Amino acid sequence: MNATPSSPLRVAIIGAGQVADKVHAAYYRTRDDLQMVAVCDSSEAQAQQFAGRYGIPLACTDVQAMLATARPDVVSVCSPNRFHYEHVMQALAAGCHVMCEKPPAMTVEEADTMRRAARHAGRVLAYDFHHRFALDARLLREQVQAGVLGEVYVTTARALRRCGVPGWGVFTSKTLSGGGPLIDIGIHMLDAAMHVLGFPAVRRVSAHSFQRIGNRKSSGQFGVWDPATYSVEDAVFATIEFRNGGILRLDTSFALNIPQQSIMNVEFCGERAGATLFPAHVYQDEDGKLVTLCAREDADDNRHLRSMEAFIEHVQGKPVTIADAEQGFIIQQLVSAIYEAAEKGTFVEL
Repeated sequence: MNATPSSPLRVAIIGAGQVADKVHAAYYRTRDDLQMVAVCDSSEAQAQQFAGRYGIPLACTDVQAMLATARPDVVSVCSPNRFHYEHVMQALAAGCHVMCEKPPAMTVEEADTMRRAARHAGRVLAYDFHHRFALDARLLREQVQAGVLGEVYVTTARALRRCGVPGWGVFTSKTLSGGGPLIDIGIHMLDAAMHVLGFPAVRRVSAHSFQRIGNRKSSGQFGVWDPATYSVEDAVFATIEFRNGGILRLDTSFALNIPQQSIMNVEFCGERAGATLFPAHVYQDEDGKLVTLCAREDADDNRHLRSMEAFIEHVQGKPVTIADAEQGFIIQQLVSAIYEAAEKGTFVEL
């Protein structure tokens, strides 16, 4: 589902918050073959300020009007999670290629409809799962494909914060975000792990969810929040069982009494060797000693740039891979299954 439109591509952004500013617009402005033509936000003042910073000619509060007036080729969807489905569907219906922030949607049904709509429209729908675009992830994916690790049977993905509840935006509102750390940061390490493993088929999911800190405390690493309106989980611990017999354990938290301030990493245990994602390190044991097979000295910090670049180049018809609508649907399935398993206290079959 790629295309080769004429240059420059006309770009519009829905949502004028931090990620739109620091990631999407910041990248688009670096390319001569892209032209930002519109920005839309529910706050007219915020849209106007955003447009002023980037010299964008149109700032408005109505998505449909923006699409009709600006007629963009490409749309970035950076609105709150609750509105991803609506805004992606509007952009696809207008004939646009879409880069959507994570998560894909609020439900599996929405993510399924989005991927079908993109396929029907013949347009690119990508999700900004940027950690999989790190050079570290590329290296480990190649090592897994080459059989260096052998069969990977245990994977541990962790996206943990000691007290990193976001004090801005709508991250603590389940109604607007769909959940807490799982759908915000855990989903990133989940996607990175699945990408490196090659998206193996899932058999079933189990999980436990806790809310013990965010509804009692009111401040942390990322500012203050209101514990009275804190409606998301503090932490989720999940096990994904694959049909090939392997498992993926996912631990994620906004608030958890651990010594480290933050952990964002994935470990892979294979029959022949093991690996750590950030920085990429492949190793094995020889007579009780750890032997490095290959390693990067530092973790790649250009993940956002590589994610945005891959999307644009894919739209332009270049043979690059993206976090596409099909894989986004699988990740949404897993996130939804984890929440369902935690709520019901039982396995969820897939």
